[in-house]
Amino acid sequence: MEQSELQERICQLKKFARKSRDIRMKQRYDAVRLTLEGRKMAEVAKILDITYHTVRNYMIAYDEKGIEGLNITKPPGRATKLTQTQEKALYHCIVSNLPKDVGFAPFVNWTSPLACQWVLNQFDVKFSDRGMRNLFKRLGLSFTCPTYTLAKANPEKQQEFLEEFDVLKKTDFWRD
Repeated sequence: MEQSELQERICQLKKFARKSRDIRMKQRYDAVRLTLEGRKMAEVAKILDITYHTVRNYMIAYDEKGIEGLNITKPPGRATKLTQTQEKALYHCIVSNLPKDVGFAPFVNWTSPLACQWVLNQFDVKFSDRGMRNLFKRLGLSFTCPTYTLAKANPEKQQEFLEEFDVLKKTDFWRD
């Protein structure tokens, strides 16, 4: 690499480091810049208070992909417990069936524990309640409680009940 290209890269790294609001990115830019300026990786590591291997990894990434190689990527995380086909089957089951239709007799609304039990029965994969709610979110399902409205309710009888209930609340029976 010729001297003018090296100076251009160093200036570019300085500019990115100044504009960066992320301390980790600034550290990456500075590590590469100091190395390109001729300092040894061990010295750069000592200056920035990071390990030699970290500086080396930054340089490898920079050599392979340039400035884009220094970007922080989100780690992939743990693999999902269900395959995409199994997730689609769960989604289809929840959307198109009631729990009583698939063997959970008294229930008419899907809950995360019911879905956990269904997945265990179908795929022999055990889920926690929280894990199932996370899966619901990933699949675009909600796990809110259903609300019921009585379309044919008589408003006069409802008002009468509320008045009677207010009287009952004031009795000794409710004060325990």
